[in-house]
Amino acid sequence: MSGGLLVAGTTSDAGKSVLTAGICRWLHRRGVKVAPFKAQNMSNNSAVVVGADGQGGEIGRAQAMQAAACGLAPDLRFNPVLLKPGSDLASQVVLLGQAVDTVTAGNFRQLRPRLAETAYAALAELRTAYDVVICEGAGSPAEINLRAGDYVNMGLARHAGLPTIVVGDIDRGGVFASMFGTVALLDPADQALIAGFVINKFRGDRGLLQPGLDMLHRVTGRPTYGVLPWSLDLWLDAEDSLAYGRMLGRPAAPHGTDWLDVAVVRLPRISNATDVEALATEPGVRVRLTVEPAELAAADLVVLPGSKSTVADLAWLRETGLADAVLAHVAAGKPLLGICGGFQMLARAIHDPVESRRGSVPGLGLLPVEITFDPRKTVRQSAGTAGPDVPVRGYEIHHGYVSSTEPGLTPLLSYADGTAEGAVAGTVHGTHWHGAFESDEFRRRFLTEAARMAGRHGFRVAPDTSFAAARERSLDLLGDLVEEHLDTDALWRLVETGPPPGLPFIPPGAPPGAGH
Repeated sequence: MSGGLLVAGTTSDAGKSVLTAGICRWLHRRGVKVAPFKAQNMSNNSAVVVGADGQGGEIGRAQAMQAAACGLAPDLRFNPVLLKPGSDLASQVVLLGQAVDTVTAGNFRQLRPRLAETAYAALAELRTAYDVVICEGAGSPAEINLRAGDYVNMGLARHAGLPTIVVGDIDRGGVFASMFGTVALLDPADQALIAGFVINKFRGDRGLLQPGLDMLHRVTGRPTYGVLPWSLDLWLDAEDSLAYGRMLGRPAAPHGTDWLDVAVVRLPRISNATDVEALATEPGVRVRLTVEPAELAAADLVVLPGSKSTVADLAWLRETGLADAVLAHVAAGKPLLGICGGFQMLARAIHDPVESRRGSVPGLGLLPVEITFDPRKTVRQSAGTAGPDVPVRGYEIHHGYVSSTEPGLTPLLSYADGTAEGAVAGTVHGTHWHGAFESDEFRRRFLTEAARMAGRHGFRVAPDTSFAAARERSLDLLGDLVEEHLDTDALWRLVETGPPPGLPFIPPGAPPGAGH
């Protein structure tokens, strides 16, 4: 068979990514050869994949997580088009892993046919290689202003004949209206592919929801395949930083007598915010995202995460007073960590004729390095050590590199060949490596030292926290929720046989062919 299914959503962050991962995990546990697919993703959270040519490439972080749910290594075809916003008006285009262009509202129409062709070809290849491909849409399929040329929602479903389920987040309110409206705004051919609905993030007595489910069925002629409950344990590998609340996860009680409070600056163009999730898996470590200078003053450890627009986000730090708060934090002898773009901000100077094209600008001056941007993008997986003997793995995605250092600079990490990476100066730490804190021993050592610098002498790391195991538990939980709360027999029939025949048309609908 070559089955498929499209998971669409009433809105962004409705639960498409986690539902797709859950269905993938459920099928994988049944022994089905299944793969994930998202034709186009817009996110600055990406993962590095080594392509067939041995070169590093990027896909959305959510698709790497979905691949893990399938028991697969990530594949560039799982997310053939990745748009990485650098501003409100422009995004870098990553096509089959490689940055190829910058897209704006003005040139997207010209570029779109090439992107669609690449996406369709990737899906066709996957459908010949796997029994089932579970596809994830983007945003909402009822964005009628974007229907012309769409190749990720109903355009993809029409092209590939995919049955489609629509997931809605009931925690936001208005879920029944948004589900009905999603169907009713589509033209007849698109509506014919919408098979039913899934409710996400429900809290309380499901019986109280039943009258709404019954009415939704009556007015649309389509069933609700299940109701997924709210779970506080589903927070790893978020699609983008907007999915986070202020606090990451549910920190377990500390092993020692002290908590360690970590404040992560939520930059306007934050990139790979998932780096700090590993810190949040540790008992006694509270990790929160913030834009408040006062919260940096109260924190034990401050993190400047990655950024898709280093120079612009550095200017924002200064405008908001956060830069002064960072400097005061360091002056007080407390630890600071910069990752990728955040590391670059700590430099004495940044020379950027590429990303911002602002030339040379002063950095925060907290590390004795200078950063220069190169048009060639570094995209690779990395491995090495911290100190002489602590193994560390990570990945790199950046245009900027260290172009000048002081003699005798202390590196934070070293590559396998002994080449220095990153820098340490007093309580200030920086690295270009994403994902380094997923290495358990390195994370424990870093947090122990950060607690010492912050004066949290009663803090103790747990001896057995495994980030990889935490991720696997999260994926298994997704599979459990699908098995326990969805009509999996009905979902399997959709995968096997396609959209049910005779689904009713819901007026008013778009005129047939409108915007196509």
